[in-house]
Amino acid sequence: MITDLWYKNAIVYCLSVESFMYSNGDGVGDFRGLMRRLDYLHGLGVTAIWLMPFQTSPGAR
Repeated sequence: MITDLWYKNAIVYCLSVESFMYSNGDGVGDFRGLMRRLDYLHGLGVTAIWLMPFQTSPGAR
């Protein structure tokens, strides 16, 4: 039986990597930018991050 029910008290922050934070100045978010802001999210009390799905758009050329 699982006794560690951390998710019952977790503060989950759902974010889109592509729009959250960028690291190279191109205006498109990336994982490096997200990693730079983990301290900020922790300061907000976030204990878990839910990443929105990311894939290329079927209409993109």
